[in-house]
Amino acid sequence: MMHSSSVRRMITVKWSLCLIFCLTNSILVSAKHLCLPDQKDSLWGFKNEFNVPSPHSYAMTEKWRNNTDCCSWDGVSCDPKTGVVVELDLQYSHLNGPLRSNSSLFRLQHLQKLVLGSNHLSGILPDSIGNLKRLKVLVLVNCNLFGKIPSSLGNLSYLTHLDLSYNDFTSEGPDSMGNLNRLTDMLLKLSSVTWIDLGDNQLKGINLKISSTVSLPSPIEYLGLLSCNISEFPKFLRNQTSLEYLDISANQIEGQVPEWLWSLPELRYVNISHNSFNGFEGPADVIQGGRELLVLDISSNIFQDPFPLLPVVSMNYLFSSNNRFSGEIPKTICELDNLRILVLSNNNFSGSIPRCFENLHLYVLHLRNNNLSGIFPEEAISHHLQSFDVGHNLFSGELPKSLINCSDIEFLNVEDNRINDTFPSWLELLPNLQILVLRSNEFYGPIFSPGDSLSFSRLRIFDISENRFTGVLPSDYFVGWSVMSSVVDIDGRIIQYTVTGIDRDFYHKSVALINKGLKMELVGSGFTIYKTIDVSGNRLEGDIPESIGLLKEVIVLSMSNNAFTGHIPPSLSNLSNLQSLDLSQNRLSGSIPGELGKLTFLEWMNFSHNRLEGPIPETTQIQTQDSSSFTENPGLCGAPLLKKCGGEEEATKQEQDEDKEEEDQVFSWIAAAIGYVPGVVCGLTIGHILVSHKRDWFMRIVSFFT
Repeated sequence: MMHSSSVRRMITVKWSLCLIFCLTNSILVSAKHLCLPDQKDSLWGFKNEFNVPSPHSYAMTEKWRNNTDCCSWDGVSCDPKTGVVVELDLQYSHLNGPLRSNSSLFRLQHLQKLVLGSNHLSGILPDSIGNLKRLKVLVLVNCNLFGKIPSSLGNLSYLTHLDLSYNDFTSEGPDSMGNLNRLTDMLLKLSSVTWIDLGDNQLKGINLKISSTVSLPSPIEYLGLLSCNISEFPKFLRNQTSLEYLDISANQIEGQVPEWLWSLPELRYVNISHNSFNGFEGPADVIQGGRELLVLDISSNIFQDPFPLLPVVSMNYLFSSNNRFSGEIPKTICELDNLRILVLSNNNFSGSIPRCFENLHLYVLHLRNNNLSGIFPEEAISHHLQSFDVGHNLFSGELPKSLINCSDIEFLNVEDNRINDTFPSWLELLPNLQILVLRSNEFYGPIFSPGDSLSFSRLRIFDISENRFTGVLPSDYFVGWSVMSSVVDIDGRIIQYTVTGIDRDFYHKSVALINKGLKMELVGSGFTIYKTIDVSGNRLEGDIPESIGLLKEVIVLSMSNNAFTGHIPPSLSNLSNLQSLDLSQNRLSGSIPGELGKLTFLEWMNFSHNRLEGPIPETTQIQTQDSSSFTENPGLCGAPLLKKCGGEEEATKQEQDEDKEEEDQVFSWIAAAIGYVPGVVCGLTIGHILVSHKRDWFMRIVSFFT
């Protein structure tokens, strides 16, 4: 009995093990082949709806295999419990073709995330998109979609993230979008050059119209309606108590900013620039209601006096350029203890700089193009400064020496003032200085001190034109200018701020320069591209330094209207990126170096009003210039001037003499011919007469004797 009992136990154990093995194997097989057949068929059908350039390593659908588990396919994620497809991310997969209304995609009813960005879906977004009712994330950025935004989007009630950016939708946002009450991040940049942005600050224009009274769900945290042709302030914002980020710039809104805006408790960022606002509703201190406001941009409107902004202690960034403010800069700005960026350019402010500016710890101070005057107070210069622009004002006196403490400064522009000072060679001690503009002031004296080795290692724009600088530059003057000498890529440390977790860049710098004889304004990314030197309109003397040839990255070089003498240095031919060269109105002598003809990017040059001589080099780059680029050089000859060079004149004279000799010979032959023909005719006539008379006389004599 014991034996049979033990046998039964062994059999039971074996069957148990067998059952465990089978179950384990079943689980393993199930885990290995998780994808459900209908899900696989839908995905495979969707793949076959598009043309994909073959072979293409980035086309994820090209790696799909029909005999494998679809949950292991690139871009596909499945629910491990049910085997349904819950995520499909085929961004940058080179899908080429329209998204059809009967696409197999819309049979994937359990999708929670759909990302098809940066494909070529060119066509309309079908209403069938509303069938994917479990979607939480929908990204169709840069898909060449156009037409109307389907109202069926309102069916996607679980949607939290929507990005339809970089497309070409032309209709108003459908009212049904008001049903998306879980939406927290919405981007509707609706065109590939022109777009709006609901959540991103890279602002451009759009061709989409959105009603200012459209109803959006609550709570909304980030909202941008830029360039949407809005003509009145969006009233639906009044109840958006969670709103942190608001951008309604570049619209057509007129009138006053509503008082209730500042009562939104979470508001951190407000950009209402590029509209036609002319004031603020409510009492003068109405903006004090926005206690947590960090960034305010009211630039490019028609705001007038009085300056409406009273202290908001939390404010970090204030942009108020391109308005109609006048009078003195209000001292109340000095009470903004946390202010880091202050831009008041292009207004009509007058008077002097408030000395209370010493209380501010500014990183950016831009006051250009106003009527500010007096001596800029030393104590008003924050040692934190990275960008300082007070150009086009009436400042006098010396350049503030306290700038030497600004070790982080990159941009320094004081153009078109009345600053009377010697050349600030101490600026070379600023290790990060990239742009120095002293144009059109009353600076005087030499720009080099004997025994000193001036070195602007990071400088990319150097403009000291239209001053009264004098003296001779040593031959090694440009030796230490590293960035202009080599391909060193220095990205400007653009001022950044963080609002609601999103980094934003501001690059409100601008400077005018002369390029190819024309004035142009340089803004934004142009600062990282252009490397220029302009010392024109001074009284500099002596030879042009040979070290100029080290600045191989310079694009614009202007040394005109000085008193430079000597020859044009052949080392200029090393400036392989040079596009514009102006050496006019100096006292340069000798010839134009033929080596300049190898500068293939050199489109414009001017050598006029010098003492140059000899033939103009016969190279395409030089010969294609207008003749005005070479005038007023008495000894200069050759094309494009009409004056022939010496050797050419002798050859021409010899040719003319030979031609004259040939002409004389021709005339002699003609004269001989003219003389010969009448002679022959005359002789024949006389002979005929004589013969005729002789016959007559002979007949008479014969008749007499007979």
